[in-house]
Amino acid sequence: MLQPPPIVLSFAANDPSGGAGIQADSMTIASLGGHPLPIITAITIQDTAGVEDVLPLDPEWVADQARAVLEDMPVHVFKIGLLGSVEIIAAIAEVISDYPAIPLVLDPIVTSGRGDELASEDMMDAMRELLLPQVTVLTPNSMEARQLAQNEEEDENPLNLDLVLCAQRFIEMGCENVLISGTHENTIQVTNTLFNEDGIVRTDNWERLIHSYHGSGCTLASAIAVLLAKGMTINESVYKAQEYTWQTLNAGFRPGMGQYIPNRFFSHSLQKNIVDE
Repeated sequence: MLQPPPIVLSFAANDPSGGAGIQADSMTIASLGGHPLPIITAITIQDTAGVEDVLPLDPEWVADQARAVLEDMPVHVFKIGLLGSVEIIAAIAEVISDYPAIPLVLDPIVTSGRGDELASEDMMDAMRELLLPQVTVLTPNSMEARQLAQNEEEDENPLNLDLVLCAQRFIEMGCENVLISGTHENTIQVTNTLFNEDGIVRTDNWERLIHSYHGSGCTLASAIAVLLAKGMTINESVYKAQEYTWQTLNAGFRPGMGQYIPNRFFSHSLQKNIVDE
């Protein structure tokens, strides 16, 4: 009997464009040799340009979806994307708290690529209080990091928050590791930095591509999750997930009138396997 692939349970919203959300998670996990368990948190109306509306599911339905498969299969890693409501955040936090040994990768989706608001202040408060203390790897971009780390009483201009300070605050909230991506920073290269309680663990620079992409954050977080599920260390998973994500973006395509979509089934290893056959 063949050994089953590593299993990643992903909480995310449905994206009818196939660019982000649960579709992005499932494709990424499958392309890297894992088995995805897709738990729907919300239904969205969106295309490659932006998100028009979000319909959160009943939180009990979200929790029951997860518990059904958790009682049936051995889950190796949790991955969380778009959440939908404070109640859903609370429901997910309760579910994962019953499995403290399973690593958790959280992609804190605050806005869409176009800037559509996808997390209210109450939702960000709930993330800080209920989810961040359980997180193994947090994967915000620089804009999300500043929004999620801001302290209204202390920060006069949250948009200018130092990213090292943001990471420190997340660690203090309970996150074990924080990977802040620099896609939105005004730099020649994209600089991604991994932090833990000891400070900066690694910094990686990547060629900045010319297009804008729909679902790049979902791809990166899901890649980290499945590589952790395959037994890699945090350091290895973070680097190889960045490498994989950059390759998917470099091979991306534009199926509609909005952003490009990562090609998650492109990689040098997949090409090599096909050639070798």
